[in-house]
Amino acid sequence: MSDPAHVLVVAHQTAATPGLLEAIRERTRRGPASFHLVVPQQPHGIHKVVDPQDAGVDEAQRVLDAALPKLSDAAGGEVSGSIGDAEPLMAIHDAVNLGEYDEIIISTLPLGISRWLKLDLVSKARGIGLPVTHVEASSKVEAAASV
Repeated sequence: MSDPAHVLVVAHQTAATPGLLEAIRERTRRGPASFHLVVPQQPHGIHKVVDPQDAGVDEAQRVLDAALPKLSDAAGGEVSGSIGDAEPLMAIHDAVNLGEYDEIIISTLPLGISRWLKLDLVSKARGIGLPVTHVEASSKVEAAASV
């Protein structure tokens, strides 16, 4: 029996959407895997400029607390989690540098409303050298209802 793959999951508003849960189930069906969810902080308003590293922690913690049980259920085992840097690419780099991951799953809002897609996060994450799976929520309403 092989060691489980270590999968980094990166999401915020879409952390417990049906699409992401199905991606976790699908990855588990392909073979043993352990999952770690990173929820980047999302400062709002003036905090984006003044104190982006200090704002958004409470919201990210709420997302993490709500998503972990759902992701653990989908994975068939405990999913760990942490709060990441306000800049999502930095959150990914930090996680990859601190942990040993074999692949990444990034969950975003739909094209047109996703800031992460506007930042070309998925392509930039692929530059790290790990396989990246992109899961896109079908709507902002779906994402809001998930957490």
